[in-house]
Amino acid sequence: MVKLYGTTYSRDQLLRYVGDISQVGGIRLGELTDGAERGVRIADFRTGAGLAFTVLVDRAMDIAWSSFHGASLDWRSPTTCVAPAYFEPEGLGWLRGFYGGLLLTCGLTYFGKPTVDQGEPLGLHGRVSFLPATRVTVGEEWIGDEYEMWISGNVRETAVHGENLLLKRRILARLGESRLFVDDTVTNEGYRTTPHMLLYHINLGFPVVAPDSELLLSSLEVRPRTEVAAKGLGNETRLQAPTPNYEEQVFYHRLRPDSEGNVAVALVNRAFNGGQGLGVYLRYRLEELPWFIEWKMMGEGTYVFGVGPATNLADGRNIERAEGRLRTLAPGESCHYGLEIGVLGSVAEINAFATFLPT
Repeated sequence: MVKLYGTTYSRDQLLRYVGDISQVGGIRLGELTDGAERGVRIADFRTGAGLAFTVLVDRAMDIAWSSFHGASLDWRSPTTCVAPAYFEPEGLGWLRGFYGGLLLTCGLTYFGKPTVDQGEPLGLHGRVSFLPATRVTVGEEWIGDEYEMWISGNVRETAVHGENLLLKRRILARLGESRLFVDDTVTNEGYRTTPHMLLYHINLGFPVVAPDSELLLSSLEVRPRTEVAAKGLGNETRLQAPTPNYEEQVFYHRLRPDSEGNVAVALVNRAFNGGQGLGVYLRYRLEELPWFIEWKMMGEGTYVFGVGPATNLADGRNIERAEGRLRTLAPGESCHYGLEIGVLGSVAEINAFATFLPT
């Protein structure tokens, strides 16, 4: 059944009211046309329940703009969603194409700070987010009395004499819901064992990010990444107003799973819109993504709170290898990742989410 505007409809009931389903939701394909974004293919989703988001087909099928009833959910940088040709892999060059957005994938063979691993220079956060998708398919269909909308495609990271990893991604949303699902499978289609690291870089912004906002999670362990972050330990779940000359703080969390092995986190602003409340939550399986990386950046303009389920820590692939945390994929081997991203649209929904966090 589809719930729209406070009423629940069957397929037959809803179709009596509309000439085409695009009247209430669906997917619209397009292309960015201005400046460095020119040529980037997009898919705009509307669920009819207030959630809207844009998939960047030519940027790893990541998610740029997102909103709920017109209120932005993500932070946006001034770089814009530059086309893949503008990728700068060396050092911190990745930041010149870091548009922010609801979901930006880091990996597939490394992420984290620039480093050198076994003689190979590695820049910031990997190259997958600058790779265009191929074999792209878009669909909308009724499954009984539920209306599903989805996009799928392949993103390949490869080099002659190097890795050959294939990311198969499918993003799904349903009419009448304020959530989406990301379903990823990474397969080594090469003939040599290959390092594999993955981070879902989720960049939340104003008005979800505000001085009264709070991170909700059940953490078994938290450790600061740097001495600067260590000064903020104990206050890592609380936010503040935009602060001049703020230095970023990064924290590594081990989360407590529920009885089914799932973990959940949310960033919430109970004061939003006069106390209506607004939040964004994540839910995923701990065994797939054992680390949660918190990026607290309360600067002026760069006022963003990053929540990042990850396979590894972000100190560099050489460190992950040395400390025994580096995953590898043998020829033909695959890893699956599933991620639910949703909206908490009221204080009541925020409180209900908090109640079900494991203790």
